[in-house]
Amino acid sequence: MQLIEMETKRGTLTLKPELVGQDILVTLTGGRKHIGATAIGTYDETTGHTSSSVITVPGHRDDIIAQKGAQRISAVTGTTSAVSGGIHFYNITDGEIQEILTVTAKMIDALIHSLETRSWK
Repeated sequence: MQLIEMETKRGTLTLKPELVGQDILVTLTGGRKHIGATAIGTYDETTGHTSSSVITVPGHRDDIIAQKGAQRISAVTGTTSAVSGGIHFYNITDGEIQEILTVTAKMIDALIHSLETRSWK
């Protein structure tokens, strides 16, 4: 699976996907790399619903990106996914945070687009 990189005003964001059997593991980083949150997305074949759970390191705000990403990936693939995120730019503004949320959503969209052509089960 291919690495996805996109630019923001503050720097490069990197999404690294990896297949783990039929499941998907994603790391999403930028700035000072770290793990701020990890989310697991699951798909219930009986109901067709997805759900996700997230663990966040105290003081970090990477949970939104991780949880939304994991849930969206599992909804498309029908598999379990894990998204670990850590994006940190010093003295970031509210506008720059919004830009990062927008760009990371585009990165997840790009990954999902590449996954939609794959046979999953």
